Amino acid sequence: MNREREPIFSAKNMRLLLGPLNRDNPVAVQILGICSVLAVTAKLRPAFVMAVSVVAVAALASLIMSALRKTIPSRIRIIVQLVVIAFLVIIVDQILKAYVYEVSKQLSVFVGLIITNCIIMGRVEAFALGNKPWPSLLDGLGNGLGYGVILIVVGFFRELLGAGELWGRQVIPDSFYEAGYMNNGLMLLPPMALIIVGVIIWIQRSFNKDVVDK
Repeated sequence: MNREREPIFSAKNMRLLLGPLNRDNPVAVQILGICSVLAVTAKLRPAFVMAVSVVAVAALASLIMSALRKTIPSRIRIIVQLVVIAFLVIIVDQILKAYVYEVSKQLSVFVGLIITNCIIMGRVEAFALGNKPWPSLLDGLGNGLGYGVILIVVGFFRELLGAGELWGRQVIPDSFYEAGYMNNGLMLLPPMALIIVGVIIWIQRSFNKDVVDK
């Protein structure tokens, strides 16, 4: 008996992709990946590059681990996960060094620490190892995007208010400074990243009180 295939962009699959952008955001709801949010968001460009890197690793790691899930003995699954994620991170790191070397230097060790990012490890363990490759790819992609959105938002406000720039280019007119406006240097320090994330969490939960109540 042939079973009807589920559409690749069914409502269930779309929830896997879009849910982490809001109601199931890994940073704002699950409070994961906070350390890198604090460390790489002083400027928008490194925050964006880090976001893209995590999206790529999260999506591919979930896809690969889902495809291998039936062949991996449970007692060594964590080791296999680390090997797969480390392999992907090495590829990403080499690409960054080849094409955006200055940003790669700014990100420093935090690219390598993607290997232990709890969002990636958590989604592989909680979802990819128990589901088919396509939903796992969407789940990894969605959670990577949810993480990346927070990184970009925090980086946007920190660079804008802390340096008067975006992507390294001045956006606040000189007339503002002549009128007495001053950049807030505190925005470039890690504590302000934590405060901005706290504000994002407060706003997110204010609009999704049903999720908080659960």
